[in-house]
Amino acid sequence: MTNKVWFRSGVALLLLFLLIKLFLDVHFIFKPIVVIIQSILLPLLLSGFLFYICLPFQKMMEKRHIPRWASITIILLALTAMGGAIVGVVGPVIATQIENLIHQLPYIQRETQTLINFALEQRDKLPNEVTTKINEMISKFGTMTSDILSNSLNIVTSIISTLFLLILVPFFLIYMLKDHERFIPAIANVFNGERKIFVVNLLKDLNQTLMSYIQGQVTVSLILGAILYVGYTIIGLEYTLLLVMFAIVANMIPFLGPWMAFLPAGILGLIQSPTTFVWVCIITLIAQQLEGNVITPNVMGKSLNIHPLTIIVVILASGSLGGFMLILVAVPLYAVLKTIVRNIFKYRHQIMHKAQSIVDDKSFQ
Repeated sequence: MTNKVWFRSGVALLLLFLLIKLFLDVHFIFKPIVVIIQSILLPLLLSGFLFYICLPFQKMMEKRHIPRWASITIILLALTAMGGAIVGVVGPVIATQIENLIHQLPYIQRETQTLINFALEQRDKLPNEVTTKINEMISKFGTMTSDILSNSLNIVTSIISTLFLLILVPFFLIYMLKDHERFIPAIANVFNGERKIFVVNLLKDLNQTLMSYIQGQVTVSLILGAILYVGYTIIGLEYTLLLVMFAIVANMIPFLGPWMAFLPAGILGLIQSPTTFVWVCIITLIAQQLEGNVITPNVMGKSLNIHPLTIIVVILASGSLGGFMLILVAVPLYAVLKTIVRNIFKYRHQIMHKAQSIVDDKSFQ
């Protein structure tokens, strides 16, 4: 019985739960380590994100016999120039649109309240379950708004501390671009024999998974952002640049991202005029069709090999557990866990196959 897969899996789960229980009981011992990890997690994730975006350009330059130090310098100068262009050119436009949006907030609030009141007037025609859900959503929205206003000082403090942490991003990025080939061998040298081969293959698969997702999703988001910018500009939608910047970030989330990007654009379009709202719906529909049928299949292909229903479930579960930040990393995190499990089963199958071959050879002799 001890050789059965279900028995070993059950023992492994029990040991895992026991370790989690012990960790929770003595978590105060590990608190300094947790604080350090939390402090460097955000700059580490951002630098890793930038690393996978910059890596193809570094490889392209090194193929043309440009030294590594020169390629890193060029990449950093290019990122600095792009940041300066965004701050100098796009920044004033965004600042103006934010200022106009703040001035328009009372009007938008009144119009939104009018739409909510109209919807509430129609609730007698809706099923009781739908009416209850609408009331719960309105109540949660009001609570969330009051919490944001009451905690505005804490929010400003968090933003300032986050900006200080972002100073670490260039340093992490430099070392990643400089020594990324040494990462896998450095970890694999701890192991010997077949385990070393397993670790090398696992880390290579993880690297390929993250690279495929980040590079592909960024490309898809930028293409969709360009489509939306052209469409919103043609129809004269207000706050186009703000909406497109939000859409580029939201489209990093597969499937649900375009709908999240549509929500503020739809509300502002409806307030501006019913015709604008219709055009926003048409542009969103065109962008979604292009994304689903043309852009994503050609850019990302089947690199992650994750079923769409699985992605939706993962995103919804992560939203309930950790909010928007966890939603952003939910799909790549799931892809990483899937890669680890797949490699473990592959390694186990190879070991069992090798052991069976030895047994068969001894039986033949």
